[in-house]
This record gives sequence, structure tokens and C-alpha cells, in this order.
Amino acid sequence: MTELPLVLLHAFPLDARMWDPVRAPLAERFRVITPDQRGLGRSPLPETPETEAETEPSLADAARDVIALLDKLELDQVVLGGCSMGGYLAMSVLRQAPERVGGLILIDTKATADTPEAGQTRLDVANRAEAEGVKGWLADGNLPNLLADTASADVSTRVRELIDEQPPSGVAWAARAMRNRPDSVDLLRETDVPALVIVGERDAITPLDAANTMVEALPDATLAVLPEVGHLTPLEDPAGVVEAILGWLS
Repeated sequence: MTELPLVLLHAFPLDARMWDPVRAPLAERFRVITPDQRGLGRSPLPETPETEAETEPSLADAARDVIALLDKLELDQVVLGGCSMGGYLAMSVLRQAPERVGGLILIDTKATADTPEAGQTRLDVANRAEAEGVKGWLADGNLPNLLADTASADVSTRVRELIDEQPPSGVAWAARAMRNRPDSVDLLRETDVPALVIVGERDAITPLDAANTMVEALPDATLAVLPEVGHLTPLEDPAGVVEAILGWLS
């Protein structure tokens, strides 16, 4: 597994630049691939044929994007990691193409589906993004939950910049797709690859209980709890994330 490329899938509502603080140190040891997910960062949102215009967004479609990328890069198998929404997407890839996943890294994410209340909140975000754009309000609403109050001003400023720069259509698509995702606890129970679960001790969105649920479901899991940080551990504690991944892969 230590020789496999490492594919890292980013959180919502950010893009692959969230991995900048960890990419270089990880790339000293492994090939690291950090794509933008459809509609976010520099990745366009595919045009939907009129016949599919009424179809609800699904992370299964984004998972097919990841699998197509692996095909394009001629990668038979990878260590697949994801933070938050990226973790949901990693589980969707695992559901579709388990043979492509040689190891799994789940960072500040959860395997359970949304509650009805959380699903409604995502729908409200999607509708407002389409109506108003995202600049200002989306960061204002998300930053208190994304970052612990111990996060530096530089990290907070960077996360706000990344959120403000996301295309409203991509934010809306991703919010609806996350709302529609299935529960993945049983999927993890059936997973026969080694897994690393990383969680910030002060993660307000997917707390330690959510991480423990995944660890208990996975047959071969290692848990790393990073102290004094919140939901975006690769930005808040990049050294801790790098140490956890390198230690596990070694």
C-alpha cells in the first residue's frame, strides 16, 4: 500500500487548494493527486442533458468523475482519502469501484446520512447560492463550524477566500448531492482494506462520535485524534495530518 498513489478529495465548500499545506510533505514520499470536484475550483459542472434535467444531483456522478480520472491516469489502485464532503465522495467511489481502493483515509467526515433537518439546510444553501451567489454569507455561515476558535487569523482568512471563490452553481450542486447521499455504515463494515480515520478533537460538524462510528464499522481501522483543532484539520493542523498519514502508511 505504501507504493500506491494518494488521491485526496476536498471538503465543501472549498476546492483542492485546501490540501496545499499538506501536499508538499506528502509528495516527498508518495505521488499525490488532489482534483477539484465537479463544479468547484477549476473543475466545470458538466452540462446536464434535457432528458436528465429533473434528476437530482448525486455523489455517484462525482464518484464516476474520480474513477474516470484514475482511468485517465492509468491508476489501477490508489489510497483514497477525503475530508468532510471528500470523505462522502470517497465512500461513493468505494461503493462503485472497491477494487480501485487499496487503502482509505477518512478525515473529519461521517458515514451516516443527513437528518431531515440537515438535508433541509443543504437545500436552503443550494437555493440561496443560485439566487444570490455565495460571496460573504456562505463563509459567514460556515466558518464558525468549519474552524475551531483556536484557528489562526491566516487560516480563517484563507478559508474565507476559498469559499468566496467557489462557483455558485457548483456549491448548489454539491449541497444537493450531499443531501441525497445514502448511509454508508454497512458499506464500511464490508470494506476489507486498511483505513485511517482522522478527526479534530474540536470538530463541531463531524465530531469524535462520528469518527468512532466509522472506526467501529471498519474491520481494519486506525484512529488519529488531533487536539485543539476543528473540522478542517489539513488547514488547521497540517503537520498533525501529515504525521498521521505517514505513520499509518509506513
